[in-house]
Amino acid sequence: MLDDQLLARAARGDVAGVRDLLAAGADVEARDATGRTALLLAVAGDHVEVAEMLVAAGADPDAQDARRDSPWLVTGVTGSVAMLRTLLPAGPDLTLRNRYGGVSLIPACERGHVDYVREVLKTGIDVDHVNDLGWTGLLEAVILGDGGAPYQEIVRLLVEAGADVNLADREGVTPLAHAVAKGQTRVAALLRAAGAR
Repeated sequence: MLDDQLLARAARGDVAGVRDLLAAGADVEARDATGRTALLLAVAGDHVEVAEMLVAAGADPDAQDARRDSPWLVTGVTGSVAMLRTLLPAGPDLTLRNRYGGVSLIPACERGHVDYVREVLKTGIDVDHVNDLGWTGLLEAVILGDGGAPYQEIVRLLVEAGADVNLADREGVTPLAHAVAKGQTRVAALLRAAGAR
């Protein structure tokens, strides 16, 4: 009962409720029917204060649910820099993979989360990690992005972080070739300046 209440309050961002339930003995690693922990629910709702409290109580940033989401991986989806900073002291596994085989950097690149990409690259996360689709963060930014200002900035950040600009997808198509095919002239120019072929 306490555990169910903890999950519900964490999902709502109820700081006082979460504090009281933890003090009353609720299990910080309790899970709902789909395997989500209170921390995962707090992260998904971007409830930073609740997440801080759960991390302080020892919540696991790597606890994966039935969909292989974890608190840490979800930060790449939401793009919350505040949440990223909240979870880092808990020592998340930067190599943990989501259901697509990607690390947290990849969905952030896909979704245009510039500030998150800038911040997560400081952690030493693998900038050239290849997911199950055969795509890196750079490929996702080009293939799934629209070439607009946020995606241009993400490409620039990835290049600065040492991304391999010639790492092709499974069909052998390079980031530059994708950018050209999609009419992303500014992205293509950034890639060419970085030595892309």
